[in-house]
Amino acid sequence: MSEGGFLEIEPKELKFVFELKKQSSCSLQLINKTDQYVAFKVFLFSFLLHYYIYGISTCLVKTTNPKKYCVRPNTGIVLPRATCDVTVTMQAQKEAPPDMQCKDKFLLQSVITEHGAETKDVTPEMFNKEPGKVVEEFKLRVVYVLSSPPSPVPEEAEEGSSPRSSTFENGAQSFQHDSETRSHEPPKEKSSETLAMISKLTEEKNSAIQYNQKLRQELDLLRKECSMHQGGFSITLVVLVGLLGALIGYIIKKS
Repeated sequence: MSEGGFLEIEPKELKFVFELKKQSSCSLQLINKTDQYVAFKVFLFSFLLHYYIYGISTCLVKTTNPKKYCVRPNTGIVLPRATCDVTVTMQAQKEAPPDMQCKDKFLLQSVITEHGAETKDVTPEMFNKEPGKVVEEFKLRVVYVLSSPPSPVPEEAEEGSSPRSSTFENGAQSFQHDSETRSHEPPKEKSSETLAMISKLTEEKNSAIQYNQKLRQELDLLRKECSMHQGGFSITLVVLVGLLGALIGYIIKKS
């Protein structure tokens, strides 16, 4: 955290997560510690050459690759006891600097301005150093931070360690469970098709049961009819045999 008489600046360094061919951004927070309106300006610089003309100190700014960064907003007004957020974006880089060291720096200038001032009222002349005028300056160093590599996938334990415990240690069990659950959940369309198929099979099963019961009833009826026919045939046969025996006996007696 960097502090001055007008503004409190957080953080004091601009840290960018460095990845090739990817943009990176970081934020500054400007806190007005006064009861007055404070104008500010943020810009990239390499070195400053001060020279005096008629007793007035003027600042010559030498920039390095100004298109490398984008500051929004680069000028503005911080209201009394208020906060202003500034976003600095580093454009995508094609190659990494040696040893990941960056020499770029930003300069933030702030000055008390008139009450009720707006961003459109901020001019470069407001930050010129003149006798009796206080212009505060803060240098912000650019720092590159390597992006975190992806965490390795835990391998199957060969020495008795449980994959479940490994999942607990990495704090990924819930995520894994949710992923597996989602992977096994059928799509809605398939669910509706499955329900329709189950309903159709249920109807066919009920129809088959009813048809089977009907066949059993018809079979029982046929069995009863057959038994009745068989009983009638046996009585007739007995009567015929009796008559035949009587006839034979009669013939024998006559003879």
